[in-house]
Amino acid sequence: MAGIFTPKQRMLNAYRGIASDRYAVAPEFWYYFPAKKLGLSMVEFEREVPLWQSLQQVFKMYDCEGWGAVFPEIRRARVKTASSFVKNDDNNYRDTITYLHNGNEFTSVTAFNTFEPSSVLKHIADRSSLGQAIDMLLCESELLPAEAINAYNKVGEDYLLEIWTGCPFFDFIAGIIGFEDAVLYFFDEEEHILEEYLRRYLDYQLKWIKKCIESTPFESYVIGCSFSCNSLIGAQMWRRWDKPYIEAVARLLHSHGKLLHIHFHGRSIETIDDFAQIGIDCVCPFERPPGGDIESFAQLKDVRIKLSDKVTFNGNVHTVETLIRGTKQDVRREIDEITEAFKGSSRLIIGTGDQVGGETKEENILEMIEYGKSQKPCVSRHELST
Repeated sequence: MAGIFTPKQRMLNAYRGIASDRYAVAPEFWYYFPAKKLGLSMVEFEREVPLWQSLQQVFKMYDCEGWGAVFPEIRRARVKTASSFVKNDDNNYRDTITYLHNGNEFTSVTAFNTFEPSSVLKHIADRSSLGQAIDMLLCESELLPAEAINAYNKVGEDYLLEIWTGCPFFDFIAGIIGFEDAVLYFFDEEEHILEEYLRRYLDYQLKWIKKCIESTPFESYVIGCSFSCNSLIGAQMWRRWDKPYIEAVARLLHSHGKLLHIHFHGRSIETIDDFAQIGIDCVCPFERPPGGDIESFAQLKDVRIKLSDKVTFNGNVHTVETLIRGTKQDVRREIDEITEAFKGSSRLIIGTGDQVGGETKEENILEMIEYGKSQKPCVSRHELST
């Protein structure tokens, strides 16, 4: 454990359960906070600055650890696209993209706003055209890794840059037809059809992930979460349709010595045993209520026991009640709870319960970083009040 570690090394050590000189402190700087600190509108931030680059600037600005994702380019030779980006007024824009594949035309419309992240106004398909859309999205494609490798090399040791491996199966379907229609579709559709779509999605995803493993130097891969979580679809549906995808990706990555990180919004208590059983290397953000369900010291200790030092815990500092509305003392209290619950374990990253909001108090984010840095692995420095 002697020596000085880089931010990336501290993150990778935590993923592997190896102690560093101190715990990694990794606020989730994703959209709002970097845009604010860099003085960019959300439109400029999303369309003009690569996410990996903006995160690098902000992690260096705050001298802390963190993770981010790069989205490898995939080219579908048989799909033709055309786009139109139109300004509606001073703050609102629309991006319309048309796709042509095998004589079928699909259109998506995305709204961009100066102050908020983009949102989908029209998905590319509905339930009647879902099969054709899946044929298009899972058609033969080519991985173009050059830009991802360039980002990896430029980020270097500044933070942990991971490859985004898409989302679980429910999110794949919801991304095509929308969340509400996807919920109804999963309840209405015959199971053998869903199973066939899952098989095809798995085959497609595993092929290009394997290509990434073979052609890029990334140590860690991340599976995202839009709707695929206990809070929105429930643990039963997640286990039936999304856990198999995560398990298959984990097996592939681990067989090549790579790491898997899962971003899992909202409530997580019902599936913590599943995380450990799969052997995911890191899960975040283990949110506190009302968004999540891990608030008390007793619950944190229970999570630690269930993870059984097989999975790294990242998150739990409340982004709203603590970082936006709270005080520096509130920040310290939550960090004390987290580090005390994980005393004796190196599988801890002091992180936030999802992304840091633009309204976050500067003194609170600085307190989280500086106080978090004072915490040493396997050492209890502060006693909790009971």
